[in-house]
Amino acid sequence: PPMRDREIFTQPPPSISFGNTVTLCEVFDAYTEDLERQKIAKERAAVAAKVSKNVQKTEEEEAEEESAQRDNLKDIDIVHSAEMQKSLKIMERLLNQNTYDEIAQDFRYWEDASDSFKEGEGTLLPLWKFWSERARRKHVTALSWNPQYHDLFAVGYGSYDFLKQSSGLICCFSLKNPSHPEFSFATESGVMCLDFHPTHASLLAVGCYDGTVMIYDIRSKTNKPLFQSTVKTGKHTDPVWQVMWQQEDLSKNPNFFSVSSDGRVTLWTMSKNELQHTDVMELKLAGIVSEEGEEHEEASLVGLAGGCCIDFNSKSEHLFVVGTEEGRIHKCSKAYNSQYLETYDGHYMAVYGVKWNSFHPRVFISASADWTVKLWDHTSKNALLSFDLGNAVGDVQWAPYSSTVFAAVTNDGKIHVFDLAENKHEPMCDQKVVRKSKLTHLAFNPKHPILIVGDDHGGVLCLKFSPNLRKTEAQKRAEAMKNEGAEQVKKPPPKKKGGGEAAEDDDKKKQVNPAELEMEKLEKILGISSVEPVKNAPPAAA
Repeated sequence: PPMRDREIFTQPPPSISFGNTVTLCEVFDAYTEDLERQKIAKERAAVAAKVSKNVQKTEEEEAEEESAQRDNLKDIDIVHSAEMQKSLKIMERLLNQNTYDEIAQDFRYWEDASDSFKEGEGTLLPLWKFWSERARRKHVTALSWNPQYHDLFAVGYGSYDFLKQSSGLICCFSLKNPSHPEFSFATESGVMCLDFHPTHASLLAVGCYDGTVMIYDIRSKTNKPLFQSTVKTGKHTDPVWQVMWQQEDLSKNPNFFSVSSDGRVTLWTMSKNELQHTDVMELKLAGIVSEEGEEHEEASLVGLAGGCCIDFNSKSEHLFVVGTEEGRIHKCSKAYNSQYLETYDGHYMAVYGVKWNSFHPRVFISASADWTVKLWDHTSKNALLSFDLGNAVGDVQWAPYSSTVFAAVTNDGKIHVFDLAENKHEPMCDQKVVRKSKLTHLAFNPKHPILIVGDDHGGVLCLKFSPNLRKTEAQKRAEAMKNEGAEQVKKPPPKKKGGGEAAEDDDKKKQVNPAELEMEKLEKILGISSVEPVKNAPPAAA
């Protein structure tokens, strides 16, 4: 049959141009309606499944199913979900990066150009200030950087005014979000000290004013500690002034030490169900020595000496030093707890801080309320150096990058930074960073050239070192070699025989370990010999 083409034209359907502005409320309502539709669809599917199976359930089973459905709806709630919290945290950090952009740029790139014209001097640049509303009217009693995440640090809040004690607080701040703490935990008693575990970075040991020691997992969403000491498990009877993690024992159980005003140095071990304790040392009062060299018996009648601070030698694990309220420093051993290995008399008031040098195993430093900071060689009873800072010293710390740099904070709000390689008598930096507050503690960042200081008004301030304050021996030698190379280019030296041997010696010098350079530098400055074996070693076990 023949084919035909037929075409038809119709009227176009009516159309309307429509425009509108979508608000956050409308987006929220749309999501809510969608969730309701999903809920109704699930309920209809469940009813259809019931009808098809013809299963008769008891009232209790139906009630359980309804409660499970409610839980599922709570999980579906996007506003309070974990994903929403994570997204909000990222958004908050992005906004803070815009708010604190200038400070972040200074932290990353700022270098004080005036340091090149000022030899033997340096400055500190204030960066972020960390504060929490919950820490109002509390003192910063402890600071600790996280060993794994170098932007994260913990702050302990309590009170050094012993007539006005209240609850405590632990806040974990990040440099990425100065406006609000990442984690916070409330304690019944004031926090006096805390310390992060060196390998398990989420474990935080805490000591309180009432003598309790606790272990928190900062990843936990609950406010309860994993472990807590009680009267039955050997709780201290006085404030715990310092806690310090140590290497795991033979059973691979994490353990830490604590020192308290009750005169006990205690080892705490984390077992499966409880916190076990062992008293390593009881700090007996050292008697007053008369002119004839005899000790009075009055000291033995008084009781135990109150411990204020403790630190362990990084090279000799059994060796540790303890500072006391009476001003004495005792050298002790884990394996020899019947008496002190040595007692150092140099301070006249309480010793608030004692720290071993991280590069040299024989040198440690101490800070006291008698306005002085003293440098010691543990093989000698007399202090090597003494510095009068003009006010009570709250804390002292060695820098992690140099064997000769240390910093101390005083009650007049000043930070004193010393570099023994530049000046053994005066600080390179003596800077007042707070006006009407007393500085209580400080902590060096293990990676970046910054430190944090806390005051008695609950504030924590982050500061950056200028180039003169953070030079290492390796950097100084590299600069010297660079300058020598530039001079040799200008004036080439005469040729000598045996040039190959000289080149080999230069290669050996270049291959020297930076830690060995720091140790040699400190030995040269203090006039001490190379490392000797410990004289007062603990007796061998039978």
